[in-house]
Amino acid sequence: MATVWYPARNVERHPVAPWMPAGALRAFLTDAGLAGLVPLAPLTAGHVGAPVRRTGRRLPVVVFSHGAHSHQGDHTVVVQELASHGYAVVTVAHPYDTYTEFPDGRVAVPLRDRKAPTLPGDFAADLRFVLDCVEQLAAGSNPDVGRRELPTGLLGSLDPRRMGAFGWSKGGTATACATLADDRVRAGLSLDGPMRMNPPLAGDLHRPFMMMSAEFTRATHPEAAAFWSLLRGRRLDIRAEGASHVSYGDNEALFPQVAKMFGWSEQQLQDVIGTLDPDQAVRIQQAYPLAFFDEHLRHRRGHLLDGPSPAFPAVTFLP
Repeated sequence: MATVWYPARNVERHPVAPWMPAGALRAFLTDAGLAGLVPLAPLTAGHVGAPVRRTGRRLPVVVFSHGAHSHQGDHTVVVQELASHGYAVVTVAHPYDTYTEFPDGRVAVPLRDRKAPTLPGDFAADLRFVLDCVEQLAAGSNPDVGRRELPTGLLGSLDPRRMGAFGWSKGGTATACATLADDRVRAGLSLDGPMRMNPPLAGDLHRPFMMMSAEFTRATHPEAAAFWSLLRGRRLDIRAEGASHVSYGDNEALFPQVAKMFGWSEQQLQDVIGTLDPDQAVRIQQAYPLAFFDEHLRHRRGHLLDGPSPAFPAVTFLP
């Protein structure tokens, strides 16, 4: 399963997109022990099926890979930010390790089976398959397995020469795998990816790669340090002070609301999302991926990635 986000027009004629499909959300929250929140499901800023807003040039593309036992919507904060700045973002639901809902209503949940194809390398293969689909869309061909009608303007609107990828946790490791293996990925970004692979990641990478670290730092995890040593192109590693593993994602926007509803103490909330201020965390995950992909897919060089910024005092650049 894959979903395409893009700049849209005439959105008022189309329904607002949910954070997750209803069936998948119910399964996800039930497994998390939060079934009571199902009626309060968040909505997004997207509109299902709205026509593409065309400006004369094709859209750069970024593909997103979620983490273990997660779902396509878990980084909507980042995805929406990129789409609002002129990117097409393709979010992938990795089979056997995700909560998702198929068009016919079937709900899939993570499969707890060691033999299931759920390793980072399997995720990377999914990403590369999606790149193939992007090329089909760019060429005017509909890759939808059900041959359903696509939103107006989507065919021919994507630029296969400007494709990047990012992912969180296992999805970050998968992004590293895909970037190493496929030069169609012009720039890759990992959100606290463990970089654990068997066999280990190998081979020099001469294209840009950025790491946003939290718990899986190079200082504490040899696999992350080993991957860093493979990077021969532009490379960046930043860390937000007080960030936990889940800080680079929608949890920073959602869990403060959950905490209020359940009367959690500040310590209980911090045990989940870390001590980084949630508003700052959301702004960090919006600003830095956008700056990175703007630089390497659109050749728009700003100053945010040059070093520490007074706008983001929690962010440290790791040498």
